[in-house]
Amino acid sequence: MARRVPEGPPPPPIVQRVRLRYAKRGRLRFTSHRDFARAFERALRRGNVPMAYSAGFSPHPKISYLGAAPTGVASEAEYLEIGLSTRMEVEEVRTRIDEALPDGLDIVEAVESAGGSLAEQMQASSWEIQLPGVTQTQARAAVEAFLAESEVPVERLTKDGRRTIDARGAVLAATVHGAPAEPDDENRAILALVVRQETPAVRPDDVLAALRSVAGLALALPPLAVRLAQGPLDESGVIGDPLAADRAARQSDS
Repeated sequence: MARRVPEGPPPPPIVQRVRLRYAKRGRLRFTSHRDFARAFERALRRGNVPMAYSAGFSPHPKISYLGAAPTGVASEAEYLEIGLSTRMEVEEVRTRIDEALPDGLDIVEAVESAGGSLAEQMQASSWEIQLPGVTQTQARAAVEAFLAESEVPVERLTKDGRRTIDARGAVLAATVHGAPAEPDDENRAILALVVRQETPAVRPDDVLAALRSVAGLALALPPLAVRLAQGPLDESGVIGDPLAADRAARQSDS
C-alpha cells in the first residue's frame, strides 16, 4: 500500500527558539508532567502564541521538555524550549503564557535561545526538603550515616515493577539546617541536597528512603521537597544558571 502524504502546504518553519523557566508551587506541585504538558499547550493556544508545528497527519507544537520534577514535588527551576513560527519579544511570550496558566504554574523567565543543547547543561539539581517532626540533631545523625556509605541501594516502584537504584552515588552534598523561626522550629529540620543528574535520576524520596535504611529516620508527617535550581556543575560543586549564555548572547547583540 502506498504511503499517504498529508495534503496541503508544509507547516511554517521555526524562526525563533525561546527557553522558559517555570515553577510548580503550592497545590500545583501535585500536577504530573502529562497534566502540565496539557495545561501548557492549552495556554499556548489561549495566549495566541505563534507556535511552529511538526509535519504529518497529527501535527504537534514544537516543544522540548526537559526532565521534570516528580509529581508532588515543588520546583522553582523547571525548563523547556519552544519553537515559534513568527518572531516575538520574549517577555511578551512569557506574559501571554503565564497569564493563561493556572496560579501555581508560573513562567518565571523567558530568553531567546543562543543555540546549543539546553538538556546537556542540566548536570545537577539542588533540593531543599523540609522534614516536619524531625529535629536537626536527628537529621544530622542520619545524614552523617548516609554520607559515610559508598552505596545505599533503595527500591523504587516503577511502571515496570520494582527497581533497585543507588541513592548515594549521585549525592554530591547533603547538609542540615533549621527552619525559619516558627513555634515548631526545633522539630522541623531542613535537608539541603546537591544531586548529580544521572540515569536513573535520584529523587528526593530515594534519599529519604536511604536515610530510613541506614539510620532508621522515619517520618511521621509528609516531607515537602522543592527543587531550587538545576543546571551546569562547576568543579567546586556550584550549580550555574543554564540560561546565562543565552542571556549574555542577547545582551551582546543589543
